[in-house]
Amino acid sequence: MDAQPVSASECKGTCTPKVDISTHPCYSSAAHFRFGRIHVPVAPRCNIQCNYCIRKYACPNENRPGVTMRVVSPDEAIQTIRQAVTRDPRLKVLGVAGPGDALANDATLATFNRVKDEFPTLTRCISTNGLLLPDRIEAIDRAGITTITITINAVDPDIGEQIYSHVRYQGKTYRGREAFEILNRNQLEGLREASYRGMLVKINSVLIPGVNDKHMAEVARVVKDHGAYIMNIIPMLPLAKFAHLEEPSLELVNKIRAECAPIIEQFRNCQRCRADAIGIPGEDGACGPPTPEKVCVPKFLTQRGKSEPFEPGIAAD
Repeated sequence: MDAQPVSASECKGTCTPKVDISTHPCYSSAAHFRFGRIHVPVAPRCNIQCNYCIRKYACPNENRPGVTMRVVSPDEAIQTIRQAVTRDPRLKVLGVAGPGDALANDATLATFNRVKDEFPTLTRCISTNGLLLPDRIEAIDRAGITTITITINAVDPDIGEQIYSHVRYQGKTYRGREAFEILNRNQLEGLREASYRGMLVKINSVLIPGVNDKHMAEVARVVKDHGAYIMNIIPMLPLAKFAHLEEPSLELVNKIRAECAPIIEQFRNCQRCRADAIGIPGEDGACGPPTPEKVCVPKFLTQRGKSEPFEPGIAAD
């Protein structure tokens, strides 16, 4: 089902999304083990620096957000999509989830605009930090993107300024509290505008012990008030400036999910997908059941020796 965008002028408050998520494995627990997604890594540049994020590794065996063997062009992405959907009809979602921020790269919307006619039945999805969401919402709408994931880790500046090193916005770099305030303002404005238009928004929140673990219920309340549909609390991996912290235990994650569940629906099946993930979550390395008769290894995973290693970049604005 291809969602029909709803303009902000046509509704007051949050519009009912016209999006079928029954086959979206990142929004529906029932779909998670039955349907697949195609992540095309066309977006290398990022416009913020999170203190838990490091993207310099191109490892085929590492499963976490921001990892890819290499960045691909829109042309290569479309070739990969053709190969994947031909081999496995269970692939229902086309997404851009990095390795940088989807909206900080022109290739993201260029890719979606090119696939509209050729793959009209694929649900179009992006993951973003939300900094450019208000600026790009019209273009997102025109590209037929109907599901958006925004990573929102805090709504309180005292907490948020501990999580982000800097934000690059409109040609200027901001740090500290000011950086977070710009980021969070745009996240919430973009969330509200997306929900007005009938898009379905999932919130990813990285759980950081000792930083935002007691703040998650407030995040849940604020994003729900701004139109979010579902929330995905992800345990932090100890990396970068937070490498000294312990990874949250499953008990802590489940406790905080239980606290947030009465406020907003919780997604509990997250696999921390790579930026080049293809297939049913959990069926790593193939777009279909792992049998000799039906294998769909993403093209960009098989060409390691034919391209330069991935090097992360910072967006200009």
